[in-house]
Amino acid sequence: MMERANFRQAAGRVLRTDDVDQVLSECFFSEREFESDTKVAKEPEPKPEHYKIICISLYNEDMVRLDEMVSKLKKRGLTKASRSALIRYALANVDLDQVPRGL
Repeated sequence: MMERANFRQAAGRVLRTDDVDQVLSECFFSEREFESDTKVAKEPEPKPEHYKIICISLYNEDMVRLDEMVSKLKKRGLTKASRSALIRYALANVDLDQVPRGL
């Protein structure tokens, strides 16, 4: 029991809230920018142009089905199978003439 109390006291000394608050307010929540003498500002990396990240909505049942299909592909040895890879494959192989009107 005494060890636990000593541990709590030591932790309290290390993690003093006033120190934490000061660091957070000065570094993370400050409007000013900090410059380091040793670091050179890097040019931002160019965004990739061969793909875009998008957001789509799917019904829960469709997500379960998609995840099950990806899991089956991985069990078959297709280790790079993923949701996006499977959707890309489906897009490449869809026959628009067979899509029902009430889509």
